[in-house]
Amino acid sequence: MNTQSNAVPESAVPRDFALVTISPFQMTYWSILRELWENRSIYIGPLVAGGVFLLGFLINMISVRRGSHGPWPLAPDQLRQILNDRYEVSAALIMGTALIVGVFYSLDALYGERRDRSILFWKSLPVSDVITVLSKFAVPILILPLLSFVITLATQFLMLVLSSAILAGSGVSIATLWSHVSFLQVSLVILYHLFTVHGLWYAPLYGWLFLVSAWAPRAPFIWAVLPPFVILGVEKIAFNTSLLLSLLQERLLGPSGAMAPEHTHQDFAASLIPQHFFGVPGLWIGLAIAAAFLFGAVRLRRYRGPI
Repeated sequence: MNTQSNAVPESAVPRDFALVTISPFQMTYWSILRELWENRSIYIGPLVAGGVFLLGFLINMISVRRGSHGPWPLAPDQLRQILNDRYEVSAALIMGTALIVGVFYSLDALYGERRDRSILFWKSLPVSDVITVLSKFAVPILILPLLSFVITLATQFLMLVLSSAILAGSGVSIATLWSHVSFLQVSLVILYHLFTVHGLWYAPLYGWLFLVSAWAPRAPFIWAVLPPFVILGVEKIAFNTSLLLSLLQERLLGPSGAMAPEHTHQDFAASLIPQHFFGVPGLWIGLAIAAAFLFGAVRLRRYRGPI
């Protein structure tokens, strides 16, 4: 009895047919796009933070404008100082929101695909575990700081436009107000801060969250917080010291003095090339620890199946 063959006749295959090869860079690029498509909170969170701050800023400016009768009660220098303070608060709010989003994204990055069993599908694709983990790790290290920078810049620009529209006719020189705003200087400082502190300096923290996300059988947030908490308690009881707490505080708050050198306000160019920041041993030790955590996350993803 003859069985029907499923082989494609040789004549049916074009002679110029060739397998399409995808470079690792292209795989990483499309993997990052997949993360943005599957995790919309990556950009929705900072956008909502910027929108909420704009609404509050608009209400505040309208209230102040309606409460003033006759000439504008504030001097131009006082008004510029108030606006500059609002700019700093808006940047801090958006960056803080992006940090929270990055923490919860990192905890769910590898745990979520094991929980919903989608890891079986993604492992069937010709994408290595290294590329998958690195593309996910690029989200809190590169993508979120870049999105935070763009949203912060757009928010501050809209704040300036709204304040100009509200203050029109109040006796305030709008041209003077715009001329004293340096978007280039402020934006470069924000961009530098995001990619150094929120990117490089926080890398070991994100690496630890990725390692826990790849290993945790349940509740990754608890497993991420519980070990440091236990070590802190044991260290305090056994040695009456707080070394780990000091290390965590320095890692969360940034290296002491690295972001605000004495000459920052005098020489702007020097603040953009802080040789002391990249000379801090803790930066390179943290990057080495982050690499070790990522190596562990790659190995765990390779051998651990769905929950």
